[in-house]
Amino acid sequence: MKQIRNGFKKLQYHHISQLLLFIACLLLLSCSGQPKSKDRTAAEILGNPSYQAICYGGYRENTRDVQPTLDQVKEDMKILSAMGINILRTYNVFYDEAATLLKAIRELKQDDPSFEMYVMLGAWIDCKNAWTDLPERIRNIESEANSAEIERAVKLAQEYPEIVKIIAVGNEAMVHWAWNYYVDPAIILKWVNHLQKLKQEGALPQTLWITSSDNFASWGGGSTEYHKEDLNRLIQAVDYVSVHTYPMHDTHYNPDFWFVPETDSILSDSLKIDAAMLRARDYARSQFESVRAYVKKIDANKPVHIGETGWSSFSDGFYGPEGSKAVDEYKSGIYYHLTREWTNQAGISCFYFEAFDERWKDAANPNGSENHFGLINLQGKLKYALWEMADAGTFENLTRDGKPLTKTLDGDHGALMLNVKAPPLRSEVQQVINH
Repeated sequence: MKQIRNGFKKLQYHHISQLLLFIACLLLLSCSGQPKSKDRTAAEILGNPSYQAICYGGYRENTRDVQPTLDQVKEDMKILSAMGINILRTYNVFYDEAATLLKAIRELKQDDPSFEMYVMLGAWIDCKNAWTDLPERIRNIESEANSAEIERAVKLAQEYPEIVKIIAVGNEAMVHWAWNYYVDPAIILKWVNHLQKLKQEGALPQTLWITSSDNFASWGGGSTEYHKEDLNRLIQAVDYVSVHTYPMHDTHYNPDFWFVPETDSILSDSLKIDAAMLRARDYARSQFESVRAYVKKIDANKPVHIGETGWSSFSDGFYGPEGSKAVDEYKSGIYYHLTREWTNQAGISCFYFEAFDERWKDAANPNGSENHFGLINLQGKLKYALWEMADAGTFENLTRDGKPLTKTLDGDHGALMLNVKAPPLRSEVQQVINH
């Protein structure tokens, strides 16, 4: 009888162990069926065409005093993710927007582990007396607000290490036409070194990349007035160089590339426009390459990527019909696609400017070009750059501020082209100058 009882116990244990093994297998299969949350480093995502980048601001009103809500930012993230965007660039941490963005991304990742979005977190830098009525800006002394801005950026990077992969010290903070606030490179270098030291001490992740995002000229790609030893030290200190290039602005300020050459005078307006946009793309590429050539003299292995480039879709100023005739929705769409094609093929990350229109940038002039750089307008309309995605069903069941996303002009290409002007002939411009 004892042997029978022992045999029965062994049988029980066998079945129990088999049952536990079966349950464990079910759990394993269940877990493996769920997409796992990714956590890439800056080194893995920058230069990788599978990770598309864009500049993001979620402001809907004509003042930054009205911050986008968490729900609004989540809507935006779902839209950008559907577009294949995986990396965002922000500009400051003074306002709540950056913290709201990081919270929104974390919650979306918690709801859907396959959701993947990373952030290049901007920390704004000013010189002493910036944005004041004082007559002098002191370029080699910084604003008292800078240290607090850096401290906030560090805290956010520590709180959201799975999302913040890059910190950018300053935005166009060294280029001299940023008269209201630009600083000497030594000030940027100071804070870059500070952040690099925090990495070495373990206060920030070793994989976090530090940069500064600035105009091509201030990275050494233009006039020799910027070729200073502090700039060279800065190039050595950053993990990569983030360059801005804006052919659209130079259709007014440096327009030689934009004018239609006499050899193209017999072309139709449509062909003149397309040829001009190719020249604009090549102009951006030449500015980028000028920076890369300078950087390689200082550090041959330093990566260089694009922190900003873009093309407005409307302007009542220098770039509109009465100016260089550069700005309309068609040209902005063509520039977007040409830029993506070039940078993807070249292994360059391009933080395209920008995802959504923001009207606070030129609040006093609703028709100013700065308010119209977005790929999506404030009415939830997809500009020409995204019409093809819309046709492919990319934005189905997505909304912005509760409105479905639809194409501008109902996708009427003929209506789109009514306001598109060819650039002026070089000879016509020369005649005006001569008279």
